[in-house]
Amino acid sequence: MIGHAKSTWGILEENILQDAAVQNCLMAKPDFMINVALNNDKEIVKIFAGDVITAHREGCQFVKEHAMIKVDTLFDIVVTSNSGYPLDQNLYQTVKGMSAASNIVRQDGIIIAASECSDGVPDHGNYGKILAMRNTPQELLEMISDPSFRLFDQWQVQKQASIQVKARCYLFSRLDDDTVKKAMLIPVKNLEQAINELLQKNPGSKIAVLPMGPLTIPYI
Repeated sequence: MIGHAKSTWGILEENILQDAAVQNCLMAKPDFMINVALNNDKEIVKIFAGDVITAHREGCQFVKEHAMIKVDTLFDIVVTSNSGYPLDQNLYQTVKGMSAASNIVRQDGIIIAASECSDGVPDHGNYGKILAMRNTPQELLEMISDPSFRLFDQWQVQKQASIQVKARCYLFSRLDDDTVKKAMLIPVKNLEQAINELLQKNPGSKIAVLPMGPLTIPYI
């Protein structure tokens, strides 16, 4: 389901993951739901309440209008974040910011993620273990696509690997170089220097910056 083309940000119709969530919800339909939308200061700007399906759809439409940005072209380089603490605590969570960037990076383009990762990979869960099971992102995708492979946390590895087969991915973080390389990412020590060097090697590149990472989603 995760690998389906319509299983992505901002799409409800023909999204098989969304459809599965709705079907599961309706098996034991809640009587009432309340959702909120927040601004940059984490203040509530709108409340959506009532029927679980209707209120959710209205909330999604509001968020798409206010937190999704339409662009006309793919970019050669996309610099992203994970929107700072607490969302950037580890590499597992950082995949979300990379996923937002992958929406608008061209095939064989470059993604640079800035994420503190103070909690490491992390050590708990299977995410790091699964990453170490194969040598390339493509091999990881093939392993996870095998119906016989079922392991908790495989979904985040699948998302990361699908991004990495599309773009070269750099990481500016607190992680040591060896840990970053084991995740098949390219470590960055100085963010500004890395961007300048990439622009020198790829003159004329179109570059996009996502300072809010996965909280403001660009789309074509």
